[in-house]
Amino acid sequence: MGWWREVTAVAAGDWHSVGLRADGTVVAAGNNRRGQCNVTGWRQVRGIAAGYLHTIAVTHHGQVLATGDAGGGLAEVARWQDIVAVAAGSRHTLGLDSRGRVWASGDNSRGQCNVSSWRDVVAVAAGSEHSLGLRVDGTVLSTGSDDDGQCSIEDWQLGYGGHI
Repeated sequence: MGWWREVTAVAAGDWHSVGLRADGTVVAAGNNRRGQCNVTGWRQVRGIAAGYLHTIAVTHHGQVLATGDAGGGLAEVARWQDIVAVAAGSRHTLGLDSRGRVWASGDNSRGQCNVSSWRDVVAVAAGSEHSLGLRVDGTVLSTGSDDDGQCSIEDWQLGYGGHI
């Protein structure tokens, strides 16, 4: 339990947990059947995300670190640059760069990676088969599966009197 001290952020995959420590190192616990807990040696990390069977991190230098099941698009995310935030879905990964553009990799069977046209984004989130982007003006973008209405966000508003 000593490694889980001074944790400043947490992320949860289906069967594993990830923590970002104050010193920029990462810890993980739980099921490691695809190597999703192999985070030893990760340093200078500022953000983490955990998907179904993969773990993603972004360093202070904008580099993306990835481990676990390749289905999360891990080979591609290692090439992304200037990333400021990451999100992990079940089998896809999102990255937000410093210019407000969104990158996606992994399973796109439901259109969850169709984010190449998104601009002016300040935050991203990844669900099982859908993706969300919050734009600087408070509007929300969505793509992917809408089987349960999870992408039906046309009337969302931020600010006074809005709802989410």
